[in-house]
Amino acid sequence: MRVLISGSTGFIGEALVHRLAELGHQPVRLVRSTPPDATPSVSWDPAARSIDAGALDGIDAVVHLAGESIASSRWTDAQKARILDSRIDGTTTLADAITAAADPPGVFLSGSAIGLYGDRGDERIDETSSAADDFAAAVSQAWEAAARPADTDRTRVAYLRTGIVLDPSGGALREQLPFFRLGLGGRIGSGRQWFSWISLRDEVDAIVHLLEADDVAGPVNLTAPNPVTNAEFTKALGSALGRPTILPTPRLALWARLGRELSRTLLEGGAHVSPNVLLTSGYQFQDPEIGPALDAMLG
Repeated sequence: MRVLISGSTGFIGEALVHRLAELGHQPVRLVRSTPPDATPSVSWDPAARSIDAGALDGIDAVVHLAGESIASSRWTDAQKARILDSRIDGTTTLADAITAAADPPGVFLSGSAIGLYGDRGDERIDETSSAADDFAAAVSQAWEAAARPADTDRTRVAYLRTGIVLDPSGGALREQLPFFRLGLGGRIGSGRQWFSWISLRDEVDAIVHLLEADDVAGPVNLTAPNPVTNAEFTKALGSALGRPTILPTPRLALWARLGRELSRTLLEGGAHVSPNVLLTSGYQFQDPEIGPALDAMLG
């Protein structure tokens, strides 16, 4: 299978490129500048909504992961606009190219996030659950809507509602490790908020699974089947590192660094998300439990 990947140099995208090649597929990077290696690539400019002519020639599937990081800096009005525009522009560019192609790819896996569900307390969430009414939810809804025109009888479209992806090479875990290794890691707030996570290797293998799962379309939660509370995650990470996790993380420190809205959305709230579609489609998780998963990641 020849797979075009946007966001291919990011945390998830880079791992997906290597996994596809390892399995005998042909990854193709969709890049805005010089590609990082000899992997085949094509160019695009999502802000200008332009893409190389013939970019989809011979492409069997598209995986769209590109977009401004939602947690890279405070949510000022300007940053919110960058977050939203980066998702709408890139997704619209790809959806338009797919619908215009004489021989379009058979599958389009387009990024999304469990932020669509918002802070839901102890409510059990699956792919049929409603969206929240906040910025993160609005971004995910608009992101999915931009991909929807590509959903035709020629192209199957699925929305990758990804949870918190864990691996020491990047993402949230890499940010936390220095503090936890010093014994300074601790629960956030009450610690009762849900933490719906997935290991990087399950994230990548689930995407590969969805490329081949011809009967799966629409929203798909990419989260492990056993979410934990923030307090449970904190305890498991401390145990994996052999470090104490006694002191709670000061809320004011988080607000000072990230701002109140971003901190409350990503760290102080959460949802108990279940990957029902993945499980029903036959995907088998390598890392279903947080303790063994962290032990495996951290050696």
